[in-house]
Amino acid sequence: MAGEVSFDVVSDFDEQELRNALDQVRREVQQRYDFKGAHVDLVQEKDRIVLVTDSDMRAKAIRDLLESKAVRRGLSLKIFEWGEIQPAGGNKVREEITLRRGLPDDLARKLVKLIRDEFPKVQPRVQGDAIRVAGKSKDELQRVIVRLRELDEAVPLQFENYR
Repeated sequence: MAGEVSFDVVSDFDEQELRNALDQVRREVQQRYDFKGAHVDLVQEKDRIVLVTDSDMRAKAIRDLLESKAVRRGLSLKIFEWGEIQPAGGNKVREEITLRRGLPDDLARKLVKLIRDEFPKVQPRVQGDAIRVAGKSKDELQRVIVRLRELDEAVPLQFENYR
């Protein structure tokens, strides 16, 4: 092996796929009989989605619909952090759905410690909201990826820039 190989551990999602899933939900709400005459407003912002609808029951139905469309589009359900359903005035309810993106600092430190303890031949470094793992052996890096995939964390993990 000539040189060092590395990869990045990140937590991200495809924004276009999320937009497509939201469009599918909007279209299905317009066509479904149980939503006939219902007010449903789904607005995507940079780091959250705001849902405004008529009742708690409809908000929960839209949640199920959004989760099913997201899974079909290859998005992890771990990107959604569902807020409380709150009254919004005018007989409507509002729910804010926060979108998780990036590795939180405490999780990044925990992953770095785990990698250092179990794989002494690789060097993990925190870089912003990602972790760069470098080493001389591709086999060792692949073992790190397998080990990290076994973890059940609150955020989805992806492995990028493997070179």
